[in-house]
Amino acid sequence: MTQAALSDLAPPPGLTAKLDALTRLLAEIAATHAPAALASSLSIEDMALTDAILRGNLAIEIFTLDTGRLHGDTLALIETVRAQYGYPIRIYRPDPQAVLDYVKRFGRDALYASADLRRRCCELRKVEPLARALAGKRAWLTGMRREQSPTRGELGVRAHDPAHGIAKFSPLADWTEDDVWRYMRAFEVPYNRLYDQGYRSIGCAPCTRPVTAGEDVRAGRWWWEQPASRECGLHVGSDGGLVRARSTPA
Repeated sequence: MTQAALSDLAPPPGLTAKLDALTRLLAEIAATHAPAALASSLSIEDMALTDAILRGNLAIEIFTLDTGRLHGDTLALIETVRAQYGYPIRIYRPDPQAVLDYVKRFGRDALYASADLRRRCCELRKVEPLARALAGKRAWLTGMRREQSPTRGELGVRAHDPAHGIAKFSPLADWTEDDVWRYMRAFEVPYNRLYDQGYRSIGCAPCTRPVTAGEDVRAGRWWWEQPASRECGLHVGSDGGLVRARSTPA
């Protein structure tokens, strides 16, 4: 299905400047950092980026990590994107033997037992597949935003990812949650229906719950752990800190 380019559509009120910056940045990434890829968690942020990339007919691959423990509503979006945009999101899965060994040794839900076991589960199901997905790429894009959590407060639009040795872009770093929803509604972008049930950040089913009034966006992720440790490892550098270095603004 052919989608109108963003430049042909009326921007949502208050988003003109951010939308212009997003369009320019995505075009720059496609032109100067090929091959590049969006690592989509199928969140509203990543669906907005997916929409912008596909409307622009940009040479940026879109892939997702099927951890084996995602909600059905999340997985349903893969087929929705194929139907609405005619684009097959590439799927990467964990090594089945490594997952089986983990489950046999520690138990299927050992992630609740300790932060170390939870991080090991994330490493098997997300970090290792991501490394395969990014092999040969010059840049990857994420839907991370500064507003999402205290650990992301200094997030830059552009960074160098030392773990994979490539450029890393977070085009929506300075967008608010309301900005993203205005984009989604204005351009009728499909989204995970779990958001309608109180979820605001959605990962694996056993690691995600709805949030209550007053909680931050990612409070429903690994809620039994301390906030400072609530990262899966995808965005953590070799020093254990979040990859967030700033450079020239987009």
